[in-house]
Amino acid sequence: MNFYQMYRKQHKKHILIFLLFALIFSIIFSLYHLPLGAVFYPTLLCAVFGLGILSVDYRRAKRKHERLTELSKRSAELMEGFFESENWLEEDYRKIIEGLRSELRVEKDTMNLRYADMVDYYTIWVHQIKTPIAALRLYLSGEDSENARRIKEEVFRIEQYVEMVLAFLRLDFESTDYVFAKCSLDKIVRGAVKKFAGQFIRKKIALTYEPLAFEIVTDEKWFSFCLEQILSNALKYTKTGTVSITLNGKSTLVVRDTGIGIAPEDLPRVFEKGYTGYHGREDKKASGIGLYLCRRICENLGHSILIESEPGVGTAIFLNLEQKKLTVE
Repeated sequence: MNFYQMYRKQHKKHILIFLLFALIFSIIFSLYHLPLGAVFYPTLLCAVFGLGILSVDYRRAKRKHERLTELSKRSAELMEGFFESENWLEEDYRKIIEGLRSELRVEKDTMNLRYADMVDYYTIWVHQIKTPIAALRLYLSGEDSENARRIKEEVFRIEQYVEMVLAFLRLDFESTDYVFAKCSLDKIVRGAVKKFAGQFIRKKIALTYEPLAFEIVTDEKWFSFCLEQILSNALKYTKTGTVSITLNGKSTLVVRDTGIGIAPEDLPRVFEKGYTGYHGREDKKASGIGLYLCRRICENLGHSILIESEPGVGTAIFLNLEQKKLTVE
């Protein structure tokens, strides 16, 4: 329904009242045998003046409607510049809106403080938990048994989970620092592969990787986190076979494995927060957070991430390394 129809519907009652009064006067004049022209001409004159007044009121109401429509598209913080109230009803509505906006500001400030406190607490917790993790690594450094290697892998997995907690908390935090600079893609890939070297060896999974000789503009710390999550998933769901890291075209990094793959019905949702899919529910170890964090971080870095998979064949993840209007700091 357009504004004209709404306005006409709103004033339908007033028009009907005017016509009713004109009818009453006509009946009274006819009962007293007075000329009906004495009613008709004043009624016509009042109708002309009424239409003029309605026309002015319509234009004013339409301007208000357009202004309110514009304001409705803004957030509560930017919703400034209300028109001046012309009656007590509009003033009451304006006061209600201002009150709600004030409450929203207070609530938002309170939530931001609570969120900041939570991030500070878990940041301290992450740094504290790294101390016993480092101690475990130190205790295991002198042993080279099968059990020691397995324990080292579990310790590394704990480190990954700790980093995921910190990344998840900082993802939407206003003070999250992204430092964009030219980075060697080979340096980032080699650093990530080195962390998983023990798992490649223990699971006897071959790594196909040749120097990429490519530089990207990105935040090295956050991009490394994404790549590590992708490699972690590749190793987790690949029992035998190969994991390959290649450069497709000029600017697409591809991490491909020969693992169990992803079911077609799960594929569209793998980047959703908390979604684990069939295999994740089957082994009850997946959190559904890793790929979600990868997608969110890639969006913040100006990259894009895509996935292709076939059950029983393997999975390929494509990282488009091109940025959108990003420059070197």
